[in-house]
Amino acid sequence: MSPQPASSAQPSDGTFSDQFWTSRDGLKLHYRDYAGRADRPVVLCLPGLTRNARDFAHVAARIAGDWRVVCPDLRGRGDSAYARESATYNPLQYVEDLGELFAQGQIERFVALGTSLGGLLTMIMALTMPDRIAGALLNDVGPEVAAEGLERIRGYVGQGRTFPTWMHAARALEESQGDLFPDYRISDWLDMAKRSMVVGGNGRIVFDYDMKIAEPFSQPGGEAGVDLWPALLALKGKPVTLLRGELSDILAKDVHRKMAKSLPGADAVTIPRVGHAPMLDEAEAVAAIDRLLARVG
Repeated sequence: MSPQPASSAQPSDGTFSDQFWTSRDGLKLHYRDYAGRADRPVVLCLPGLTRNARDFAHVAARIAGDWRVVCPDLRGRGDSAYARESATYNPLQYVEDLGELFAQGQIERFVALGTSLGGLLTMIMALTMPDRIAGALLNDVGPEVAAEGLERIRGYVGQGRTFPTWMHAARALEESQGDLFPDYRISDWLDMAKRSMVVGGNGRIVFDYDMKIAEPFSQPGGEAGVDLWPALLALKGKPVTLLRGELSDILAKDVHRKMAKSLPGADAVTIPRVGHAPMLDEAEAVAAIDRLLARVG
């Protein structure tokens, strides 16, 4: 059970408590809990397919105190348990898991910051639990996923590569994703490596997720599309930010434009010279998050 959030704002030094909740099928799942004001909705940070709570450390360090920030590791990622059945690595199961987090972690309402898969989960929750959502930021994802980007993701998920040093890991990321982040320096690639990888039991650097999350993609129908436009429209009337990386191969420019037209009042933002997905530390992303939270109050 999560501790009660603080009753008033307090300056954040980036510290958090490691908390756990239990899924309906008995998995011990982890989240980072940064204390903040109890009179505001929680800021819920939902990561991409192969990522984890560490991706949002810089966001939380900046806004915690003013806001309680909760950063879950989805099942099979980070410090959360791996699933017994790979078939449970699917969006509906993740949403069910999050429902248990809300009940066990005393989360009534939240502002979702959803990157990629996390944005898809945000849209699904807008349909299934609309009263909980006080606002949302969809980070480089929408109701339609570009085939080019999906194929790129399918090409690396679950490959199980390992590296002897952090520098080797960083160089591998630069080699595979350099086109998406052309301005990154080696220090940025090292930061990315340390957010997405850990030192394994044999001392080598490994990706911090269960390689079996790739298996649902390979099943018949595993790549079949679902019409998520109704899920996007379920956010109508709420404060919404639609973020897109200028170089994204996941969220097409015309889809981003159509999303903005479908949600009057949405804040549509493009992050220059960044692909999939913006890290939310870019100046434009920081300003967009601040505008969203100001609208929520």
